[in-house]
Amino acid sequence: MTLKLLAEVSPQDLLVALAEVQGHLLGYVKSMALKCAVDLGIPEAMHRRGGSATLTVIAADAAVHPAKLADLRRLMELLTATGMFTVTDREGSGANDSGAVVYKLTTACRFLVGSLNLSPMVPFLVSPPVVSSFFSLGDWLKSEPAAAGSVFELAHGCSQWEMANSDATLNRIINDSMVADSKLFLEVIIMDKGRIFRGLSSLVDVGGGHGAATQVIAAAFPRIKCTVLDLPHVIGQDVTGDGKVRFVAGNMLSPFHLQLPSYSRTFCMIGVMKNCIKITSTLCQTREIAKSAEDGSHTEYVHDVYQWDGTRENEWKMIFSKAGFSLEKIILAFSYIVFVAPFTVLSCIKGLDRR
Repeated sequence: MTLKLLAEVSPQDLLVALAEVQGHLLGYVKSMALKCAVDLGIPEAMHRRGGSATLTVIAADAAVHPAKLADLRRLMELLTATGMFTVTDREGSGANDSGAVVYKLTTACRFLVGSLNLSPMVPFLVSPPVVSSFFSLGDWLKSEPAAAGSVFELAHGCSQWEMANSDATLNRIINDSMVADSKLFLEVIIMDKGRIFRGLSSLVDVGGGHGAATQVIAAAFPRIKCTVLDLPHVIGQDVTGDGKVRFVAGNMLSPFHLQLPSYSRTFCMIGVMKNCIKITSTLCQTREIAKSAEDGSHTEYVHDVYQWDGTRENEWKMIFSKAGFSLEKIILAFSYIVFVAPFTVLSCIKGLDRR
């Protein structure tokens, strides 16, 4: 910092700027605090009590050591400041009366509780393999582009999927995370934009695993014939469906899988879409892309960096055009929905770049 800047900026503004820098440097503490709360079962315990609880009750439910009550209060204060909880004082209680202060779940925190929640995403997104990979971000940016290369691969020498193949715990965590994310995303989409499914007679979930997400659609729209397509070892012999969802073992990348090491992700996506289009015989005319969501907060850009493969609208146009599809519109959300004639593509891949 130069002396000129010190002279031009007021002391108050300097303190605000300094606090902002420190907030960035310690940003990881927010993620770790939330993971700690989920690991201790705090949100779920509060949910069982009607959505609120005092600090002493939370400590008892979470089996926190009595000597760590003040430390638990600091954790709850941080998560309150970051929007996961709200806090109120009972009438007549003092500011330091931890037994009388009542914490309540916010709408954001309610995504982590109940029968349909995102808590399984926490142990994956805030796991040592994922977090530690970002220590290699600078080296990755300076390195030569590699086919299908990612920050994770540079840090660990393998992809997340390759690591999961040799680590049963990580494999379970990833699968649980994806299922929770997809199911909740589809529930929200069905509630808010269920009209996109009107007129559909069939739906194929490519890479749908055991069909948890597809079953949400099948339950909401019984007339749609839902099929899950995934690799044989993923579906397994124990998955037979319940009559509402049909399971098919296959590989949409075939015969492209042999070329994966030497071709880009875009090439593979074009290959997949060309395979899809063989099923249909008619195409609609290209329509103008319709944006139906407001620009998001910085969370969207965090996802862009986390995924590091956000696809821009012009790239989507190119991919679908080369595959023989026409791109109709994109509905932007936390995930996104891509309409291509004659299909609707529900994508739970984060990081759509709108630039």
